[in-house]
Amino acid sequence: MRVEKIVDCACGCGEGPIWHVGEQKLYWVDIRPGHLFRYDPATGDHRKVHEGRLLGAVVVQEDGSLLLLRDRGNVVCFRDGETETIIEEIPDEPAFNDGIADPEGRVFSGTCAVGRKDYPGEWERYGNLHRIRPDGSHDVVQGEMIGSNGLGFSVDRKTLYFTDSTRAEIYAFEYDAPSGDVSNKRTFAKTELPARPDGLTVDAEDHVWSAHWEGGCVARYAPDGTQVAKIEVPTPLTTSVMFGGPDFNELYVTSAGSENREKNGPDAGALFRVTGLGVKGKPEFLSRVGLA
Repeated sequence: MRVEKIVDCACGCGEGPIWHVGEQKLYWVDIRPGHLFRYDPATGDHRKVHEGRLLGAVVVQEDGSLLLLRDRGNVVCFRDGETETIIEEIPDEPAFNDGIADPEGRVFSGTCAVGRKDYPGEWERYGNLHRIRPDGSHDVVQGEMIGSNGLGFSVDRKTLYFTDSTRAEIYAFEYDAPSGDVSNKRTFAKTELPARPDGLTVDAEDHVWSAHWEGGCVARYAPDGTQVAKIEVPTPLTTSVMFGGPDFNELYVTSAGSENREKNGPDAGALFRVTGLGVKGKPEFLSRVGLA
């Protein structure tokens, strides 16, 4: 197994890696400056392809375009360097953080809680898990979230995983594909502080891979929630993971903390790749939001 730094993009908070099967390229974001990056493993070329308002997640669309999930519940389609608004704003929502398409082309994405300035550790309002339909309509399927984060579907499409980083827990919901409904939330896995689960993905063997913020690693969990493996990454603020490559046997890892490399190490904020795992991922579902 080999862990290598492949792009020193110096992200303040690199997040949301997604493998674009049609292009055979990886996209990821730097949240606060709204940067969207692209990496081509065939040539080694990497570049910033878009910047704008705060950007919490990117999802690949059925037509090859990208869905960008941004601050204030804003959702746009990004195609050929231009954006087309799908949702202008969701009132009272600060920003999306992480997102995923489901088998029917809907998109699930969470928002984070807003803290009270006068009472640290208490919340002015909680975050929510939103369901966005292809026609652009949307609703909340789970409330009272604090640090909404990584999402993933089980191989049989009956379970949706969803992370609350602040609570240091990964949840598992029963998921119904035809309706997009989720129910019966349970705790799937919990980390020991200071490490907190962040972005995640699910491999072809139905195991969950979760990046651990302040853990400097990616952990692999069996379907029963037992941690069965851990990969050390040379920076503490690992943020998310995604399988890619022609055979889905390369694991990409994003990270954060470039503003303080004295503390977080010289590789903080870089994009990493893990090879030689002996494990393969699976393609993510494609969004149809705005394409209906």
